[in-house]
Amino acid sequence: MSKRDYYEVLGVEKGAGKDEIKKAYRKKAMKYHPDRNPDDAEAEAKFKEASEAAEVLLDENKKSRYDQFGHAGVDGQAGGGFGGGGFGDFGDLGDIFGDIFGGGRSRGGRRRSAARPGNDLQMTLEVDFSEAAFGCEKNISLTRLAECETCHGTGGKDGSKPVNCDMCGGMGEVRRQQGFFTVSQTCPKCSGAGQTVSDPCGTCHGDGRTRKKTELEVKVPGGIDHGQRLKLTGEGDAGSKGGPAGDLYVVIDIKEHELFERNGFDVHCTIPVSFSQAALGAEVEVPTLDGKVSVKVPTGTQSGKKMRLKGKGIQRLGGYGNGDQIMHIHVETPQKLSKEQEELFQKLSTFDTESSHPMSNGFFDKVKNLFQ
Repeated sequence: MSKRDYYEVLGVEKGAGKDEIKKAYRKKAMKYHPDRNPDDAEAEAKFKEASEAAEVLLDENKKSRYDQFGHAGVDGQAGGGFGGGGFGDFGDLGDIFGDIFGGGRSRGGRRRSAARPGNDLQMTLEVDFSEAAFGCEKNISLTRLAECETCHGTGGKDGSKPVNCDMCGGMGEVRRQQGFFTVSQTCPKCSGAGQTVSDPCGTCHGDGRTRKKTELEVKVPGGIDHGQRLKLTGEGDAGSKGGPAGDLYVVIDIKEHELFERNGFDVHCTIPVSFSQAALGAEVEVPTLDGKVSVKVPTGTQSGKKMRLKGKGIQRLGGYGNGDQIMHIHVETPQKLSKEQEELFQKLSTFDTESSHPMSNGFFDKVKNLFQ
């Protein structure tokens, strides 16, 4: 299912500023937050959609890539919600989440839910230069918190269920008097869950989760760059007491290539040619990411000349064509000469004229004028 336009999701124009985007997100968050819409899957989906949109549009770099390339420019980089950890610029939105989550009870006095979302996880995935250029599928292995197979996540032994905390009465918070004021704070016994396990499971010791090694398959899109992240929704730690699982972020680490260097979606490589090839011109075989090609080196090519091979670079994110390959011509000076080669070069030097070496002659003329 294709994603909706982020500006459309928040109901703002494309040129909207940060304050307008924050205000629009605030309205959506207050309306669709899961704590205000329990057991409403549609509201939860809209909240996550709005959170993902706000995360991208409030980050200057992500917003710039999104405006230029659409979703393809930011896929795998959106934190995707209040648990993603990506909201570094929300500032005054903290009061929204304070209102939504409450201090243990909502304004209506409801008991705080015992469910807690799982932690997001992050790992590094090393890929070859060509794998990043064209995309690939990789198998990864990680250890994460998963639902306890003994108690099936309840935390209780032999199927026993949690009971209301006897310290806070199931409210998740305790109150104490300070002078004229009553102060509420998170219950220290149940950590705000409102419930405790009277007979804990022997495997998970009441947590409802155990550490488990897991194998996953990751699809790496062609064109991804070093340091970019892929997001695997729901593949982080399992939530506790029925809470949603966290997400897994995979950071891409691209191995260096022995021939190519990357610059955006272009690749650069140095092509050595001999004196005779540079002077007379020649057909040379050149490596590219998808095989060798034959290239014509023009007569009189100078060392440092750049030649471009259209479409022989990195696949652009989203599949919108490829970058180019830039060849840097390097004319090699022979280090060891045979007697015959030395004689030929000696003979060749007698034919050197200003017209055959215009750059060097022009250079020495400038030097001569400088010291006159």
